[in-house]
Amino acid sequence: MTQPLIELKNVSRRFQVKRNTFITAVSDVSLQIAPGEVVCLVGESGCGKTTTGKMIAGLLAPSEGQILFEGQDVTGLKGAAWERYRLGVQMVHQDPYASLNPTQTIFDILAAPLQRHRALRGADLRAGVVDVLESVDLTPAVDFLDKFPHQLSGGQRQRVSVARALTVNPKFIIADEAVSMVDVSIRISLLNTLLQLKERNGLAVLFITHDLALAKYFAWEGRVGVMYLGKLAEIAPARQLVEAPQHPYTRVLLSAIPEADPERTRHKQRIELRSMDVPSLLRLPSGCAFHPRCPFYMGDVCKTSVPALTLRGDQTWVSCHLPPSA
Repeated sequence: MTQPLIELKNVSRRFQVKRNTFITAVSDVSLQIAPGEVVCLVGESGCGKTTTGKMIAGLLAPSEGQILFEGQDVTGLKGAAWERYRLGVQMVHQDPYASLNPTQTIFDILAAPLQRHRALRGADLRAGVVDVLESVDLTPAVDFLDKFPHQLSGGQRQRVSVARALTVNPKFIIADEAVSMVDVSIRISLLNTLLQLKERNGLAVLFITHDLALAKYFAWEGRVGVMYLGKLAEIAPARQLVEAPQHPYTRVLLSAIPEADPERTRHKQRIELRSMDVPSLLRLPSGCAFHPRCPFYMGDVCKTSVPALTLRGDQTWVSCHLPPSA
């Protein structure tokens, strides 16, 4: 079996909100991502998706558990090993209007990492910037070199953010809601660019989104993980998760996806939640955190016992007391 590029072992992250009050944003998450693999994390706002991504990128330290990069615990890395990890894992942030320095030209933004980490100068530096712009379909690249971020559209800015991540030849990219703030008309184009880069450069990608329809499109050849209140509810190959969802929360999300075909819309089964209220992280429910809203609630076992993430079938992992046949 190939060694995972990234591995999370029982990772948790707590934040202090008051003097003696903490919330657990991510709780006991275990996950493996292989080289070149696409994994999507899906869930409601506040479920811990971005916190998980930031811990993988080294921007936040886990409160508990381990994060391994190529088999090494990242908390113990120093010197050249630490630099290899920090360059190997790059993050594309959600907001292209805030993640780029408004006082720098596109050339300056992309030239800085090329100078620092590839030692490019003069004509080679300019050629490097042009090459990375062309790799994200910003052509002709020379038209963008002297522009400032405010002179670009949202989609163009996000492509510059992707280009900046590529300047250091990463092995793994975390795309945090990377298309949520760009026009719907260009989202597919941006997703296709990411998939092409993944194929061309052999990148592994963690795509974070609240939109299961986007996750289904982007990770159709990879895996989708569904998070709820800081925990992984289900993770499976995208095709299996869409065609045979195991966790009630996944079923609810899939039933809510709009269908373009009116006939399918009329006959699609709608699954109603027991409650529309999302519990507070300050007062998490006992047992299974989803039980107050679960349409398949089974009583005391759901209310008192926390379900473990267990393997069902070959590749589907589910955290639920509901029998597989239900």
